[in-house]
Amino acid sequence: MILEMKVPSPGESITEVEIAEWLVSDGDYVEKDQAIAEVDSDKATLELPAEASGTITLKAEEGDAVAVGEVVCLIDTSAEAPEGSEAPAKEEPKEEAPKKEEAKAEPASAKTYATGTPSPAAKKILDEKGIDASAVSGTGRDGRITKDDAVNAVPSMGTPTGGNRGTSRSKMSMLRRKVAERLVEAKNTTAMLTTFNEVDMSPIFDLRKQYKEDFKAKHGVSLGFMSFFTLAVVRALKLFPAVNSMIDGKEMITYDFVDISIAVSGPKGLMVPVIRNAENLTFRGVEAEVKRLALRARDGQITVDEMTGGTFTISNGGVFGSMLSTPIINPPQSGILGMHNIVERPVAINGKVEIRPVMFVALSYDHRIIDGKESVGFLVAVKEALENPIELLMDNNPKKALEM
Repeated sequence: MILEMKVPSPGESITEVEIAEWLVSDGDYVEKDQAIAEVDSDKATLELPAEASGTITLKAEEGDAVAVGEVVCLIDTSAEAPEGSEAPAKEEPKEEAPKKEEAKAEPASAKTYATGTPSPAAKKILDEKGIDASAVSGTGRDGRITKDDAVNAVPSMGTPTGGNRGTSRSKMSMLRRKVAERLVEAKNTTAMLTTFNEVDMSPIFDLRKQYKEDFKAKHGVSLGFMSFFTLAVVRALKLFPAVNSMIDGKEMITYDFVDISIAVSGPKGLMVPVIRNAENLTFRGVEAEVKRLALRARDGQITVDEMTGGTFTISNGGVFGSMLSTPIINPPQSGILGMHNIVERPVAINGKVEIRPVMFVALSYDHRIIDGKESVGFLVAVKEALENPIELLMDNNPKKALEM
């Protein structure tokens, strides 16, 4: 029986995918549920499992865009599984080809002391122009560089190094192309502005130092920075609901829930899974969900549904060493918070200079629906919560907040 394998729908609104890579070859025997291909949609890279066991015949090439429901391969389910592969036959020793007589080397053209050597006058001119004598062909006797050669020499547009200057060209994946389109769309269709602030991370450092071992022993996840930032953002969004809004035509939609998109790095590039109803999560809940989504993204198991939606985004460029950036809004959202690296900096504390771990934070927002007062107020509220987490995020009881 010949089974036609069609492209399944990876998610709502997706009409076509691209064959990123075949994991099997034409004529191979495949087992049911074996991953036979990786397909790119405009939202994620997913694996395509075999629907049955049998011999496969490929009907699409790598790089082809195929519609959802289109046949991409055939599986002959009547084919029997091959027996263990036999050891390859030993190669017969090949008869050595008769050696050709070595060609006599032609005498190299003799070079004299003068070859490529500038005259004193030419050397002075070349030095003034910053031109190396080896880059100039001499027209004088025995190749000597004359004054006229130096006068007529033109400096190279670059330093000749003799290094490799090759290029390569590769096709962008459908996911990468869609990301590029969305970034350009965000820049062109939103009135995007960015406001900045700095956060003294000392209180969070102190809490993590005191509770991180007990937290990990009890919950099986580390107490990182994402839980503090996520809960600080949830609090700030409640105070400034316009930041938790989107534009839909001539209307503004404001959400009474908080779905936080978090940017994580996967094997196919940056992915943005969503923490649903973050307003209902504790420190343990946020850290567990961040770990779950990050592992699924790393292993290529993240689904389109897990990356759909989101009312606000948090991006942590600090893990890559970024000091400051202007993150681009993730449309149709209206705001994104950028985290950066933590550096010890001198700050004024009660009239004295102290060294504190400081992080610069950035909020990019759509000025069409978020005013400057709201954007600055939102970022200040995030800063306040991070610098005073015991009172504003833990209800003055850190032990209880971290045990939940």
